[in-house]
Amino acid sequence: MTDTAPQAQPGKGPASRKDGIPLGRIAGIPVVLAYSWFIIAAFTVIVYGPVLQHNNPSLGLTAYVVAFAYAVLLLISVLVHELAHALTAKVYHWPTQKIVLNLWGGHTQFESFTASPGRSVLVALAGPAANFVLAGGGWLLVSTAGLTGVADILANIFVWANLLIGIFNVLPGLPLDGGRLVESAVWKVTGSQEKGTIAAGWGGRIIVIALAVWFVVLPVLSGGPLDMSFVLITALVGSFLWMGAGASIQQARLRGRLYLVDAAALAEPAVGLPESASVADVLTLARDAATGTLPAVVLCGPDGRPVALVDAGAVSTVPPAAAATTPVSAVAYALGAGAYVPEWSRGQELVQYLAQLDGQEYAVVDGAGNVTGLLRQSTVLNAITGKDPGGYRRAPGGAGKQAGRQPDGQNR
Repeated sequence: MTDTAPQAQPGKGPASRKDGIPLGRIAGIPVVLAYSWFIIAAFTVIVYGPVLQHNNPSLGLTAYVVAFAYAVLLLISVLVHELAHALTAKVYHWPTQKIVLNLWGGHTQFESFTASPGRSVLVALAGPAANFVLAGGGWLLVSTAGLTGVADILANIFVWANLLIGIFNVLPGLPLDGGRLVESAVWKVTGSQEKGTIAAGWGGRIIVIALAVWFVVLPVLSGGPLDMSFVLITALVGSFLWMGAGASIQQARLRGRLYLVDAAALAEPAVGLPESASVADVLTLARDAATGTLPAVVLCGPDGRPVALVDAGAVSTVPPAAAATTPVSAVAYALGAGAYVPEWSRGQELVQYLAQLDGQEYAVVDGAGNVTGLLRQSTVLNAITGKDPGGYRRAPGGAGKQAGRQPDGQNR
């Protein structure tokens, strides 16, 4: 499985102990074994070990070792699947952050890149294609090498595991690789990747419903006995697919609103003052005609870069007689390092940059480095999620105006 939608993952290292156990690099790509993999390994041993022991009494307790080897073979198959995604993506210069092998198989995590329908399909289908190649190679080994005993058991398991992984992943719905076919087809027709992702996400939900009907509902209606371990597997796989499909739909809707993230449009009025200014200098600034409030005041260091934000509440506590002698820095708090953005910043590029910064306020500056506004993290998040921003949108004439919710539920 791969996620070929551009992801904003700034500030995160390629692999850490928090993610799991680093297994090293393959072709320069970090590979991480998530701790959750040991859950599926244990499940495989517990469920498949007794079956092997029953079918092959001569194995004895070795059957459980063979079952663990089965889990390792699955791990290798998934690793090859994910490497196929990553290496194909390298052809198109898509930066791969890491490969994670986990409870649900694995995923290839990319950094930000520019995708297209055709390339997205090729990268996605490279994974299942690799599994079909492994299944074919395993079949040749089984049919020509005359294997016996444990070797024959594992070789057959390897063939069927790769065949099933390949077939399952080409089903037409996200988060499966086949969902990228649906996404790319709709994307090509409509010109919107977001619409394609939403369609493919609903395809994933339909697959879950179909699996539940085929493997649970129909057997119940036919009056046949239910294999509870099989029902459990269906429930686990179905829940994984449903959550993945839902996440894809939500991410697509958020991406569809990125055009609303515009530093100049979302910033509230602000002015810049030197750190050497006094509270009296703040009080002389022009107040908003409608509300009577002062604009946001950003303090700039000797190099002209924004370094702090004046606390309006603290300003109001300074006695008038002391305003001229009280440095404005005494009623200000520091901005995060580098917490300023050009007023022309917008879209995913702006979101990615803000995600790397500390703090929740960012100065907005013009081409000359002068402060023109203040952008708040909450305003950006509200613009992306479609909630009522409760902040400023800049009107065409440059004046700030309160953003409101339109009848269609989106902020314009």
